[in-house]
Amino acid sequence: MSKGLITTLVIVGIIVVFVGGFFMWGTGVYDSAIKSQENVNEAFSNVQATYQRRADLIPNLVATVKEAAENERGILTAVTQARAGIVGAKTPEDLEIAGRKINTAINLAFEAYPQIRSTENFQELQSQLEGTENRINVARQRYNETVKEYNSYVRGYFKRMALNMFGGGEDFSAKKGFEAAAGSENAPSVQDAFDK
Repeated sequence: MSKGLITTLVIVGIIVVFVGGFFMWGTGVYDSAIKSQENVNEAFSNVQATYQRRADLIPNLVATVKEAAENERGILTAVTQARAGIVGAKTPEDLEIAGRKINTAINLAFEAYPQIRSTENFQELQSQLEGTENRINVARQRYNETVKEYNSYVRGYFKRMALNMFGGGEDFSAKKGFEAAAGSENAPSVQDAFDK
């Protein structure tokens, strides 16, 4: 073999290794960008799922608490009305009738609703509201962290160059983190939910 042929083969070999290495690096960058993009999409979907949980859960909890409070109001009204009959009793017979009305009202009320639990229901509602808002906050924070990681990855000079060379630069534009809607710094009114 001539010296010129050997030199040519060495140069061709170096070019092949360089191009092959560059291609492997570029495809690795591209694949990593796709994975990072999918992580952003997943994090955003988790935020949406948490919103859906709130939308499904809170109205049902409010309805349960309202129903329990109505039942207890009925118990209190029946017992109060029966007690009023004792105050207005003029004879022992009236007193006996009023006493039976109180017992009957209490027994019927407790048969229909054996335990008075509106305070517990309101505490559970408060706990669920707090827990739900915490879940939403955590999901938003995770989304923002994922967006930051993604943006840091795809905006690097050499990575951006590789993404553009492999035809995917426009597919990997920077993402925006979670931004609150105007007025969302004001807490929603739970009272409005009870008034519906």
